[in-house]
Amino acid sequence: MTRSLSRRRPNRPSRRGFTLLELLLVLAILVVLGGFVLTNFINVGEGANADITTTQMNALKGNIQMYKINNKAWPETLEQLRDGPSDPAKKARFTPIISEIPTDAWGKPITYTLNGNTFELRSGGIDGQMNTDDDLVVTGP
Repeated sequence: MTRSLSRRRPNRPSRRGFTLLELLLVLAILVVLGGFVLTNFINVGEGANADITTTQMNALKGNIQMYKINNKAWPETLEQLRDGPSDPAKKARFTPIISEIPTDAWGKPITYTLNGNTFELRSGGIDGQMNTDDDLVVTGP
């Protein structure tokens, strides 16, 4: 009696590839993970835009204070930081503080409100609407 050195294959069929159920399960997991990643990525971007806008408004606050020091009065509008005071005598010796009026990170204008000896810079925030919960505000003395 001689033994065969070759191995016999089992009688069951060999599996090649994945079943439809396995593919659907993997696809569902990828969709759920993608949703989490996309949601977190969007939130990080909006937080960065808020930080950028707050930084721009703080720089603008410094420009407004510089205008006050140079002209002995607060600017009535942000345009005066670029164009100078409305008084022709003061305008003749005015040096522009900024070259253009900045916007927030969403491309919307920053509003400037002067109230006596204090001022407020306001951005509409993510929704672009003023006087809502997501507004960004910087105040001056």
